[in-house]
Amino acid sequence: MNWQTSRFLIDLTLPRVMGIVNVTPDSFSDGGTHDTPSQALMHCERLLREGCDILDIGGESTRPGSPAVSLDDELARVMPVVRDAVKLGVPVSVDTYKPEVMREVLDAGADIVNDIWALRLPGAQDAVAAHPNCGVCLMHMHRDPQTMQADPMRGPVLGPVSSFLAERAAALRSAGVAATRIVLDPGIGFGKTVEQNFELLERQAELLALGYPILAGWSRKGSLGAVAGIQNAAERMVPSVAAALLAVERGARVVRVHDVKETVAALAVWRAASAMTTQQQE
Repeated sequence: MNWQTSRFLIDLTLPRVMGIVNVTPDSFSDGGTHDTPSQALMHCERLLREGCDILDIGGESTRPGSPAVSLDDELARVMPVVRDAVKLGVPVSVDTYKPEVMREVLDAGADIVNDIWALRLPGAQDAVAAHPNCGVCLMHMHRDPQTMQADPMRGPVLGPVSSFLAERAAALRSAGVAATRIVLDPGIGFGKTVEQNFELLERQAELLALGYPILAGWSRKGSLGAVAGIQNAAERMVPSVAAALLAVERGARVVRVHDVKETVAALAVWRAASAMTTQQQE
């Protein structure tokens, strides 16, 4: 299984770690930590030393209730970082829903568009479809960042999430985008209750029936804090690593994380245990 992106064909035989680079003053767990281009690039380099496979750069917080950022502000935040990050020799993803930003970062050499709106905004699908090879991650979100947790989804969640992701992937395929360019994200924490998020984790393997790799984004999310009793998002490293491992065991091929070093170490243990199990079965 591979993920075709602008410059890289990413082998997903083993799970890949996507390191989060928030170039924002207000992200929920690390806002303002590396919100200048020089700080963000230093963070990129640190994540690579820690073993991440993909860098995911974002210039607008999507925490519940976060205000929208203007196009000019988002471009001013992400473009200097993207221009330098594409020189680091790894796939670069940009977390954006604005088609204008998509076109700019792809022209600058970015490899992946990671869109919480799943390319639903006018012009977004065209921006991706017009590119010959870029990868794309389509995420499920209920409502929008400003209102999603004020009025989250009701009832069982897997069916609606699966149907939505299938529809968005089919729309992109109809626009000429190859299946190998598409990864799906069930959208943990985006308009869902704690119980619904854990339903998606428990039944995540069922999403594999859609035929696309799954990206899981549990890192430091509020649902982890709710069950672990940790109010401070920055202190949720241990439950975040646990959730990443559980997601991988249920078939996720990419985990999007803040705590790269710890996740990479945990996955090394998981791989060793998996290899032993395979040897015993043979």
